[in-house]
Parts: sequence; structure tokens; C-alpha cells
Amino acid sequence: MTDSTRWLWMAGLFLLGWLLYLLHPILSPFLIGILLAYMGDPLVDRLERHRLSRTGGVVVVFTLFALVLLVLVLVLVPMLGRQLVRLYQLAPEVIDWLQGTALPWSQSHLGLQDDLLQVDQLKQVFTDNIGKTTDVLKAVLAQATSSGLALLAWLGNLMLIPVVSFYLMRDWDVLVEQVRRLLPRQREGLVVKLAGECHEVLGAFLRGQLLVMLALSIIYASGLMLVGLELGLLIGVLAGLASIVPYMGFIVGIGAALTAALFQFGLEPYPLIGIAVVFMIGQMLEGMVLTPMLVGDRIGLHPVAVIFAILAGGQLFGFTGVLLALPVAAVIMVLLRHAHDLYKLSGLYGESSGSHEPPT
Repeated sequence: MTDSTRWLWMAGLFLLGWLLYLLHPILSPFLIGILLAYMGDPLVDRLERHRLSRTGGVVVVFTLFALVLLVLVLVLVPMLGRQLVRLYQLAPEVIDWLQGTALPWSQSHLGLQDDLLQVDQLKQVFTDNIGKTTDVLKAVLAQATSSGLALLAWLGNLMLIPVVSFYLMRDWDVLVEQVRRLLPRQREGLVVKLAGECHEVLGAFLRGQLLVMLALSIIYASGLMLVGLELGLLIGVLAGLASIVPYMGFIVGIGAALTAALFQFGLEPYPLIGIAVVFMIGQMLEGMVLTPMLVGDRIGLHPVAVIFAILAGGQLFGFTGVLLALPVAAVIMVLLRHAHDLYKLSGLYGESSGSHEPPT
């Protein structure tokens, strides 16, 4: 590759990044559509192997996605909403416990100053805002409907998601093949190899890890609700979502569940033991069944890299950056792995390998 060609590629990448930055406010429906098409393509391929047409397979997969979304909207979201309202109502009781029990104990045993925690001010903030949920909702709706064009744009983006995902899912294999034909012949093998590694890492994470999170949410929520925990559904779902980072879901979930149980049941041992059993079962199923079966050892994304990628993407590009974070992190990880292999084969790595041989 000549210097002029290299500079041309760098200029093209810079221009592409600049365009993405300028267009990121309108990219969300397209990125969500690409994500849905990417996740649904394997299911469509399986249906095709069972002698179903490509379009028919896409319709079946779309119907499945629509049913899942319908269950979430009609069943899960209202239940979570009620538990969020209940959590908001319990906040003053938590503050009373902090003021009447936790803070005096800390002052007597740890020597904390009396004015270290402004509990009275915190309680006043929650007391003043309880019951204003409907006012906040009205304000949000008023803001959303204040501009007819903004509301139409939002609805248009929402309706654009199924359209984009349908056509991409239907033509996914054709688009991949067309892109492959455009690759430089001398570099096709290398690019296909790197793209395959990126697909393996990203596919394992998006399909496998999301299924693990879904399974853990069901396990934790069902177990906590059987124990009788009032906020069991909310805590179980949050613990499942936090499982995107290994052990984070267990730590967050059992901490929140035990705290909620102390306020609901007091020091009764059986609910506390039941909560511990629920999370122990979930952790064992995750380590011995769910992760090996659904994810395996192909993911390769370090938990810290996952956290950093999501936070960095959100900071730079908002919701669009969050959608792009993990795919970009997977590509960067594969490229770094390839660069590491090239470095190990280079003379820079092996030039002094013989100078440190132990004396005979």
C-alpha cells in the first residue's frame, strides 16, 4: 500500500466518522433495525433450511418479536410501573430508618459527626415530590406534544424500525455477499477472517448473553415473588439486566433483595434464607448451565471493557452511542488481537530473544 493510498484510506475513515457524528441524532431507528435483523437472521436461516421461503421466515420471526413486545407492553411494563411507584412511596420509610437507626448506630460506633448526613433535607425532598408522578407525566407529554413536527418525527422514527429491520432481515445474506464481492481480492481472505471473528464475538454476546440475562431475570423475579418479596419483580429484572457484567447481577440483586426484605419482613429468618437460596440457585445455573450452553468461551469481551464501552458510547453519542458501543468494542478487540499476533511474529518482539539465555 502506497503512502497516497494509505492517506486516502485515513481521510475516508475520518470523513465517515465525521458524517456519523453529524447524523447520529437520526441513526437510532436504523441501528435498532440492524440489531434486530442481525439477531433474527439465524432464526430465518433455520426456517429456510426447513423449506420455508426467506420472506415467510422473516414474517414468522417478526411475529415472534411482536408477541414478545406485546407481552412486555401489556403485562411486564405495568407491573414494573406499579412496583416503581411502590418503591418511590417506600423512600420516606427508608430515610426514617436511616435517621432513627442507622445514623445513631454509626455515630455511636464509628464516631461520625451529627451533620455528616443531612437526612432531614433528604426526607423533605422526597416528601415534597411524592404524589407528583402524574404532574411529571403531564409535563413530559406537554413537552412532547408542544411541537407537532417533533411528535411526528418521533412517531416516524418509531415506525421506521420494523420497516428497516424487515427489509434488512430479508436481504441480509444478499447484502453480506455483495459487500464481500466489493472487497479487494488481495485482502479478501484476511478481511473475511477478521469479520468472522467479529461476528463470532458479537453474536455470542448479543444472542448468548442477552438470553442469559433474560433467563436470570425470570429466575430471580419468579423466585423472589414466590418468597413473597413485594418488590420481587423489579429487583429480579434489575438483577438480570445487571448480569451483563459477570457477578454484578448477583451482587446488586441479593443486596437490594435483602434490604427490601428487612423493611418488609424485619428479621424473620425464612424470607432472608429464601432470598439467599434464590440467588444461589441463579448463580449456579448461570455458571454451570446458562453461560456454557448459550455463550461458551467465545465472547472474549472483558467485563471492564463492556462497562467502559457502554459508558463511553453514551457519553459521546447518547443513545446512538450505546447501541454502537458493543459492536465497536468487539471490532476493536478483534483488531487488537490480530495486531498482537502480528507483533509476536515481528522482529521487534523476537530480536532480543537470544540475549537472555541462561548461562550453561
